[in-house]
Amino acid sequence: MSATKPTALITGANKGIGYETARQLAQQGYTVWLGCRDRDRGETAAAELSPEGDVRFVPLDVTDDDSVRAAAAHIGDTTGAVDVLVNNAGIAIGGEEGPPSTVSPDTIRRTMEVNYFGALRVIQEFLPLVRKAPAGRIVNVSSSMGSAGLRVAPGDPLAPYGMAYAYSSSKTFLNTLTGWFAAELRDTPIVVNSVCPGFNATDMNGHTGTQPPSEGAKVVVQAATMPPDGPNGTFFDAGGLVPW
Repeated sequence: MSATKPTALITGANKGIGYETARQLAQQGYTVWLGCRDRDRGETAAAELSPEGDVRFVPLDVTDDDSVRAAAAHIGDTTGAVDVLVNNAGIAIGGEEGPPSTVSPDTIRRTMEVNYFGALRVIQEFLPLVRKAPAGRIVNVSSSMGSAGLRVAPGDPLAPYGMAYAYSSSKTFLNTLTGWFAAELRDTPIVVNSVCPGFNATDMNGHTGTQPPSEGAKVVVQAATMPPDGPNGTFFDAGGLVPW
């Protein structure tokens, strides 16, 4: 990381895994930009985390080009380079989910707009700032639900989690960003990885997850602070590599 205080941007960081990732990176001495589309919620979350370190709110709606562009300009003008970019913002439209034979194309499109296109939009806009860092890190918060390898494996290890094609396919597409950006940036110090933080108790699943978001955030922070000789262009969770 840079000789000066490193900077991190986390999208969708006002709650859940993003919030806990912000906490843990702030505790490690990062200036953390807490991205959130709702100003009141974002400012409240940043204020709550202020005892942990330097946490700042930045308005950021990953589905809005102007919002992402304004956030990048503000962060670039204020703290310069971005050492860590965490694409955490995501949605799951539970009441409309289902297998590919029944889920509506509209549900897939709306899910993709946040989980895939939102991440793509943020990386494209912030990449110039990540390039300015001595050793930038891009972390895409994915899910084992997006693993085609697990879905077709004998016994279908994902069967207990049901069929949620819109959400799962959006994470599959998110994983393609990891592979393609890792390939594009292989001759730079930038490291790009996907991570599955596990089944965390968050609003997305009605707090039915089996572990607290603080545990899931540890995997995100691991990727965010990856050493130069660590893995690049991979998909992993707390237990190791996850099949694509």
